[in-house]
Amino acid sequence: MSGVRAKILSTLAGQLGNPHGVLGKGVAFVLNRGNKALIAAAVDAATGATVADIGFGGGVGLELLLAREATAVVHGVEISPDMLARARSAYAREVAAGRLRLTAGSMTDLPFADDSLDAAITVNTIYFVPDLDAACAELARAVRPGGKVVIGIGDPEAMAGMPFTAYGFTLRPVADVRAALERAGCTVEHRQLPSRPIPTHLLVAEPN
Repeated sequence: MSGVRAKILSTLAGQLGNPHGVLGKGVAFVLNRGNKALIAAAVDAATGATVADIGFGGGVGLELLLAREATAVVHGVEISPDMLARARSAYAREVAAGRLRLTAGSMTDLPFADDSLDAAITVNTIYFVPDLDAACAELARAVRPGGKVVIGIGDPEAMAGMPFTAYGFTLRPVADVRAALERAGCTVEHRQLPSRPIPTHLLVAEPN
């Protein structure tokens, strides 16, 4: 039974990092529902007319960014081909109008020129990035000085109590994430959010 349980938890963890296939459709729904409050807080912190959601998953961040300002250009970056296809279908009108631009990419290889974004958000993604310094440096590179890099994460101590995080997750102390952003040349504000059942954190960084 323990082997079956481990396989189930490993599959779930893999889907959370890269939703795909039939199961990925259900995971996208769960991600949208479970992460919406934290994503909404990240969207509120990300000001500007050219904003990216990195690792947008189920797409609720794209929806919130598009609804915020009719003239904004929203970029969505995803490693999952299935989530990209899902977003292209769900937001076909916005894509056709040029308001939404969807691209395959990773946290450590973003498809943006230097200083080309006013802001970038990424929520519950850094658990799946082996090189945190490289990811933070890449975010700081793409966002203009004075813009906003917003990283949202669940509280690592609380998440460590969830059985699936033992499979493929890297749970880093909030202080380590903040330090990586500072090493990337950012001034960082830490906001704690009283979410349930897991407290969450927003790190709002401004590239210098």
